[in-house]
Amino acid sequence: MGNADTKLNFRKAIIQLANKNQPIKPEDAFWEQFWAEHQTSVQDVFALVTSNEIRKLRLEQPENLATLCYKATERIVKAVDNSCRTSTDHQAVLNCTRLLTRIIPYIFEDNEWKDFFWSSLPSNDKNDSTPLAQSLINAICDLLFCPDFTVTATNKKSGPDKAEELANIDSCEYIWETGVGFASSIPKNSQMESKRCELLKLLLTCLSETIYRPPNINDNQPNRWIQYFTSAENRHALPLFTSLLNTVCAYDPIGSFGVPYNHLLFQDFQEPLAEVCLQLLIVTLDHDVITCSTPSPNSSVISSSLHAEETVIDNLFINYLSRIHRDEDFSFMLKGITRLLNNPLVQSYLPNSTKRLYCHQELLVFFWKICDFNKKFLYFVLKSSDVLDILVPILYHLNDSRADQSRVGLMHIGVFILLLLSGERNFGVRLNKPYVATVPMDIPVFSGTHADLLITVFHKIIATGHQRLQPLFDCLLTILVNVSPYLKTLSMVAAIKLLHLLEAFSTPWFLFSSPSNHHLVFFLLEIFNNIIQYQFDGNSNLIYTIIRKRQVFHTLANIPTDMNSINKCLNSRKMSGRIQKTANFMKKLEQNNYNDDNDEECENENDSENIGHLAEITEPKKIESEIIGEASDEDMKSDGQDVLQPGSKPAEPCLPGTLNATLLETPAINQMTEKESAHPSQQLLNDITTNTEHTSTPITEITNGETDIDLDDNENKSTTPIKSPTQAFKRAINTRGSIRVTQNIAQNNQIIWRANSEWVQSWRAKLPLQTIMRLLQVLVPQVEKICIDKGLTDESEILKFLQHGTLVGLLPVPHPILIRKYQANSGTTAWFRTYMWGIIYLRNVDPAIWYETEVKLFEIQRV
Repeated sequence: MGNADTKLNFRKAIIQLANKNQPIKPEDAFWEQFWAEHQTSVQDVFALVTSNEIRKLRLEQPENLATLCYKATERIVKAVDNSCRTSTDHQAVLNCTRLLTRIIPYIFEDNEWKDFFWSSLPSNDKNDSTPLAQSLINAICDLLFCPDFTVTATNKKSGPDKAEELANIDSCEYIWETGVGFASSIPKNSQMESKRCELLKLLLTCLSETIYRPPNINDNQPNRWIQYFTSAENRHALPLFTSLLNTVCAYDPIGSFGVPYNHLLFQDFQEPLAEVCLQLLIVTLDHDVITCSTPSPNSSVISSSLHAEETVIDNLFINYLSRIHRDEDFSFMLKGITRLLNNPLVQSYLPNSTKRLYCHQELLVFFWKICDFNKKFLYFVLKSSDVLDILVPILYHLNDSRADQSRVGLMHIGVFILLLLSGERNFGVRLNKPYVATVPMDIPVFSGTHADLLITVFHKIIATGHQRLQPLFDCLLTILVNVSPYLKTLSMVAAIKLLHLLEAFSTPWFLFSSPSNHHLVFFLLEIFNNIIQYQFDGNSNLIYTIIRKRQVFHTLANIPTDMNSINKCLNSRKMSGRIQKTANFMKKLEQNNYNDDNDEECENENDSENIGHLAEITEPKKIESEIIGEASDEDMKSDGQDVLQPGSKPAEPCLPGTLNATLLETPAINQMTEKESAHPSQQLLNDITTNTEHTSTPITEITNGETDIDLDDNENKSTTPIKSPTQAFKRAINTRGSIRVTQNIAQNNQIIWRANSEWVQSWRAKLPLQTIMRLLQVLVPQVEKICIDKGLTDESEILKFLQHGTLVGLLPVPHPILIRKYQANSGTTAWFRTYMWGIIYLRNVDPAIWYETEVKLFEIQRV
């Protein structure tokens, strides 16, 4: 009954505040009823204070809204000044925290209020001009290390009169969790963890001003909340960073005892705390980096964990993260991240016996940022097989999300991470480790390495993924190009997948449908060349598949260049007789029936009409400009032809009512990468060893005659003008089990792009086919002769022959290994910021902090 009266009184106060004819003075006792003598949960506050009432208050009684924010902040500051010792102060702080968490987003959404929190507090002291925002952040940070409120007191004294003054506390002694730079054992307290969580939610709300500015504004106007929170003016910056980091990396959803169903028996207060800590970390690490000479706060607590720098970064969180250097700290961080990333993959004979986490997107962003700011951590990850513990869950999420329109952003971040890792030689080497896990994925069962898993999943994404994934095709193939020189033994499954991609992408209609489609063929040919030149001995499966499908390469080498043939290819793609053959061919490839000697589509080299028509199935489908949108029913279907591993299930479409946040366009692959030699210079190695800051390695241009092609060359100079980049051609997937494209569509009377003879000749002459053609010239007669002489009909005997063969001295001189390393740019920076805040928006549903507000950084779609 008392609780009902409390809610009623709180509700009456809100109504009275909005309906007052005159502003209520700050000195009035009216304000105390919002936070004194009642216990109203955060869910109650969000239910009792409606969005319409807040907007009405902002419009009709702005003075009352301003006073409410000021008085709530003042009450929190007052509790800090009193060291927050009493239960009255505790409850008042929580009530003010919940109220501000509800109101602040509506302050941010109105541009006229953008400077409100950066105005000075009303004070009798004319010299005190502290902005309201700084006072609020300082108070929150103090309360996060308040003994007997959010942390357990370390001294033996008890009672309010003997408690330590909050202003004099060394917060480095109260770091929340053991881990990086802090070895003390910390007792767990669920109530204190819950209070930390609420304060951190308010802090995250304060930092969310970014989502109420359009994307183009964020580049020019840094977030002042993040700027102050991560600056040297925040005396708790070091222990806060350490506490957030250790809380995330130490969290174990299984628990200390690993008892099944423990998450159903006991409430887990650590999960929401770990999630909000993770979200705060990725937000604070998003701040723009500016070097300065201001010294950062130092402490003996983690001095041995952070390497000294001559210059520091104005964002201390980035500074601290970049200076971690001890292997034991790296190991702690990596184990924590992999433990949480692999949580969805954990299988048990008892259904739902293990707690399932849903913070994998935030974890991927966090892992990305660590690798971006701390190269030593990246090299630590790559120097052992632990990198595979990152790879497998990423591939799991990529495969599981490929047909779900609400998880296109997850697909992008996963591919970006793999692109970053693939730029390092050790990643390619580690892929040769046998894959023996039993991860539930709807891919063919195979016996091979992690490289086979990588290729199989990438093929699945390209062949059966959602139509919004076409911009990732270049990235996927670039990753395979980077690792290809180190792949020692591809399985037959992986070899067939690669050849199938070449078949599809080398179809004349596909090549002539876009000014950039031929780049995909160049990538695939580079993959084959790298493996042939550097890993020929162990890749008999791939060599055998190339020999079987040799007509694909001959057809590609003789692709027509005259206008009559080009027009014929573009106009004849609807030939109905090929549709059933294509479907059967795709089905056999998906079922891995590569032993079928009666497969005419694969074996009959004289019938080129049966090969490579995967793009000639359906009418073009116009693509909407948004990255995320509604897909057709056909897009959502999984092919269902693969042999499923135990516990796997096909990817599903997003459910009705799902909220989607639109994302920015993905930059072109040539804007995200630069070519480098696969062998680093001695100077670069010295820089890594001495931890010298360097921006980026100079581009090493190594040309190799006709085998090299730049993705950013001006290949369209001889063609009809094309549209602007934002309206440029995009590939789309419209039908299950094949690879499709859309043609450029004329809009607003603009001229569409059309292939012509000069354009085709310009890139056909550069096709890197020399190595493959020489291989076929040498091996095909040998294979045919041995089959005739010995009467071989079993492919295993042919594979055995190829295993013991050699092409030493017969192939062209090995080309230099080139890798395309990821390079940060403004486009990907803006994309990451939008994606990160989109995740946080969608993941915070209890309470739904930003749900009813008008965000501007991205668009919200309800499907």
